[in-house]
Amino acid sequence: MSDIIIGIDLGTTNSEVAIVENGKVTIIADAGKKILPSFVGIGDGGEILVGETARNQYLVYPERTVKSIKRLMGQDAQVVMADRQYSPQEISAVILKRLKAIAEDYVGHSLSKAVITVPAYFSDAQRQATREAGEIAGLEVVRMINEPTAAALVYGAGQSEAKRMLVYDLGGGTFDVSVVNVQAGVVEVLSSHGDNHLGGDDFDQQIVEHIQNHLREQHGVEIEGHGKAMARIVRAAENAKLRLSDEPFVQIEEEYLLEHGGTPIHLTLELARSTYEDMIADYINATMDATHIALKGAKLTATDIDEIILVGGSTRTPCIRERLFDEFGFEPHGEVDPDLCVAMGAAMQAAMIAGQSIDTVLVDVTPYTYGTSALGYLDGMPYPYQFVPIIHKNSVLPVRKSEAFMTHQDGQRAVNVRIYQGEDPDALNNIEIGEFTIEDLLDVPAGNIITLTLDLDLNGILHVSAREKASGMEKSITINNAISRFAPEELAGAKRRIEGLFGEEGAETDADRSESAAAAEARNLIKKAESLFDTVSAEDKEDMVDLIETIMAGLESGNDAALREPVERLNDIIYYLES
Repeated sequence: MSDIIIGIDLGTTNSEVAIVENGKVTIIADAGKKILPSFVGIGDGGEILVGETARNQYLVYPERTVKSIKRLMGQDAQVVMADRQYSPQEISAVILKRLKAIAEDYVGHSLSKAVITVPAYFSDAQRQATREAGEIAGLEVVRMINEPTAAALVYGAGQSEAKRMLVYDLGGGTFDVSVVNVQAGVVEVLSSHGDNHLGGDDFDQQIVEHIQNHLREQHGVEIEGHGKAMARIVRAAENAKLRLSDEPFVQIEEEYLLEHGGTPIHLTLELARSTYEDMIADYINATMDATHIALKGAKLTATDIDEIILVGGSTRTPCIRERLFDEFGFEPHGEVDPDLCVAMGAAMQAAMIAGQSIDTVLVDVTPYTYGTSALGYLDGMPYPYQFVPIIHKNSVLPVRKSEAFMTHQDGQRAVNVRIYQGEDPDALNNIEIGEFTIEDLLDVPAGNIITLTLDLDLNGILHVSAREKASGMEKSITINNAISRFAPEELAGAKRRIEGLFGEEGAETDADRSESAAAAEARNLIKKAESLFDTVSAEDKEDMVDLIETIMAGLESGNDAALREPVERLNDIIYYLES
C-alpha cells in the first residue's frame, strides 16, 4: 500500500482527499466529515487551525483567519494572519498538509505523492503556485488535472457508448465549463472556457451588500469597519445562500450585531429566492456566455450535447439548473455529489498513475493560446508586436509545436524572445509570461532562421527553446510562473515556516525567520531595481548592477549581515530615482 497516490480537490471554499481501494473511490472523512472547509487560522495559543475550527474562529477573530486563498494563487501577494505575512502558496500548503495527514491516518502510513486538481482556466502562474504549495506541504505533485476533466472521469467510467458531455463547474471562487467526448473509456476534452474570479463567493458578496444596505437604511450604520460584525454577516450570507437552494424565503437574523450610538443593533431581514436570483443574474449570464464560447471552441452547438454534469457546490442554486434546461432542453446530471465529484476524479487519475486498474483514459487540453511577437501587420499596417500563435487553445496535452522566424537586419547578433498567453492579434494586449535573449548569432545577412519551440506538458507547464538553424546554438527556459514563483531558498523557508506552525522537527526558528525576512526584502529590492533599468541613466544603472551583484553574493552565501549595507545603498538610489 506504500505506493498509494492520493487525489486532492483543493477548492476555494472546501477541499477533499480521496483514494482508490479495490477499484472503488473512497472519499476520506475526518471525524465523520468528508469536506474540509478551506479555512486556515491561528488559535489562542498560537496553534494552527485548519478546516471547521478555523471556519468557526473566523466569526470571532477574522484577523487571525484566512479563507478563499485559492483566488490569490499565482499572484505576487501576501495575506496577514495573526500579524504575520504568508504567501498564498503557504496558506494552501497548510490545507494540503492537513489533507495529507487525514489520508495518512486512514491508510496507517506516510504518503508523499498526490494528484491535485486545478480549474481548467488556471494560468501557468496559478498552476505553478499550486505545485509549490504541494512541495511546501511535503507532497510530490505527480500530476495536476483540470477540475472539469476530473468530473468527466467519474461520469465517464465504464461507459461504452460515445457521449458528448458538458461539464459545468461552479465552485466557490472559480467557474469552468468544458466540452468532453467520452468513448470506450477515453475522456477527451474538446474545449474549455471559464473565469478564475467568478463563483459562490461572489454570490455571497451580493447578499452581504444587500444586508449592508439594509443596516444603512434601517439603522444609519456603516458596518465595514467592524471586523467581527462583518464576519458574522458573511457567515449569515453564506447560510442564507445555502438555504435558498431549498427554500423560497429565508430569515436572516443576527442578535447584538454591534452597538451604534450606545444602542445594540439587531439584524432581522427576510430574503426571497427571487430577489437573490436577481442579484446574481449577471454572474449566471456570464457563465452561460462562457458555455457558448466553449461550445464554439469544440465546433458544436447545444443540440450536440448528450449530457450535462454539474460540479461545485454553487450549482445547487436552482436558477442554474433552470437556465441550463432552457438552453439545452434536458435536465443536468447531479447523481454524484457536486462537492465530491472532482476529488473522486483526482483519485481515479492517481490510481491510474500508480498502476491500478481503472477503466478510464484521460485526454486533456490547454485552455489558452501560447505564442510570441514578431514584426508583421496589424489592421493592414506594419507592426512590430504582431502576435504569432504557436500552441493553439484546445490543443491536446502534452503538445509540442515549433515555428520558424527570420532576422530582419543584416549582421543581427541577438534576438529577444517574448512569450505571450492570450488570443489577441496584438501581442501587447496578451499576458507576457516569459522573456529571454539568444545572443552571439552568426554575423550573416538578414534572413537568419531561428526556430522557436513551445512544449506544454501535462501539468500545463511551458518549456520554451530557441535555436539558430545554421549553427545549432540553442537557449531555453521553463516558464513555471512569471509572477510569483518561489526561489529555492524561499521555498525551503516557506516549508520550514509551515512545519513550524504544525510544531514539527526541523521547523523554522526565530533566527531563521529574521534571516528569511532579510533575504526576502533583498530579493524584492532587486526586482524593483531591475524594473527601473529602462528609465535610468547608464551611470545609475551601473551602480545598481554592482550593488545587485553584491546582494546576490550575500544571498548565495546565506550571510544576512553582508546584505545590510548594499541593501541600504540600493534603497537610497531607488528612493532618489523615484522622488
